[in-house]
Amino acid sequence: MSIAFQPAIPIFRIFSEEKAREFYLDFLGFRLDWDHRFEPDMPIYMQISRGAVVLHLSEHHGDATPDSTAYVRMRGVRDFHAEISAKGYRYLRPGVESRDWTDAEMTVTDPFGNRIRFGEIMNKGDETMSA
Repeated sequence: MSIAFQPAIPIFRIFSEEKAREFYLDFLGFRLDWDHRFEPDMPIYMQISRGAVVLHLSEHHGDATPDSTAYVRMRGVRDFHAEISAKGYRYLRPGVESRDWTDAEMTVTDPFGNRIRFGEIMNKGDETMSA
């Protein structure tokens, strides 16, 4: 038997499918992979992705805690910032900052208080990202 881990999939608690779709799909450019409801008037659970990043969004009580944070290592933070800034999302205007541990970092906060920190890792030893 061998053990093999896959990347973790953060679960963010949401309270409005409409606001979640506006933020994650329209503003951040994620795509909807699938969604599920047990019945038409039940809470939604959905998977969204962009590139290698996969997130689960849930309206179900107990699935996750609002005000959570996920860190996404990536290339092109400044290009991503320009892309989303051009959309003119009225509820958030994130900036890009340099940190001791990143070349560039941008934090976005969804309408439910969850944060994603997009960080461009410096080109150092084992912290570099493969193509």
